[in-house]
Amino acid sequence: MFKLLKYWSLKIDGISTRIGSLSSWFVLCMILIGAWNVVGRYVGRIIGTNLSSNTLLELQWQLFAAVVFLGAACTLKQNEHVRVDVFYKDLNPRQKGLANLLGTLVFLVPFSITLIYVSWRSVWNACAIWEVSPNPGGLPLCPPKALMILGFLLLLAQGCSEAIKSWEIFRAGLPTSEDKHHG
Repeated sequence: MFKLLKYWSLKIDGISTRIGSLSSWFVLCMILIGAWNVVGRYVGRIIGTNLSSNTLLELQWQLFAAVVFLGAACTLKQNEHVRVDVFYKDLNPRQKGLANLLGTLVFLVPFSITLIYVSWRSVWNACAIWEVSPNPGGLPLCPPKALMILGFLLLLAQGCSEAIKSWEIFRAGLPTSEDKHHG
C-alpha cells in the first residue's frame, strides 16, 4: 500500500515541477509587458500616441495571479514556503516529519479545501457570464478566477504528496529535505 502511495507522490511531484516551471515563464512575460508599458508610456508622450494600455496592465496582473496560483505547489514541493523555524530547527528528523505531517493535515489540507469551496461559486458565475473587468479594455475574469481553483487543487495534491513523504520520514526516521540541504 505504501509503495502505491509513494508512486502517486512521485507523480504529483512531477506535475508540480512541470507546472511550476511553466509558471516561471510567466514571470518573464510579466517583466516584458511591464517594461513595454513603462517605455510605451514615455515614448507615447513624446510622439503623441498612447503605446500602453489597460489591457496590457490587466494582462500583467493576470499573469501574476498565474505565477502565484500555479507556482504554489512547486514552492511547497521544493520546501521554499514560509515556515516559522523557532522550534522546528531544533527537532530531530522524526519530529520534523511528524510536524510536517500534522501541519499539512491540520492546516494545509483544510485551508485548501475551504478556499476551493468558498471560491467555487464566484468562479462559476464569472465563467457562466464571461465576466469582464469593468476597466476600459478590461480582460475576462474567468481565467484568473479559475486559476485560483486550479492552484488550490494543485496545492492540495502537493500537500498530500508531502504528507506521504512526511509519514515516511516519521516512520523511518529518515532525514528531511532541510536536513539534507543543511547537513
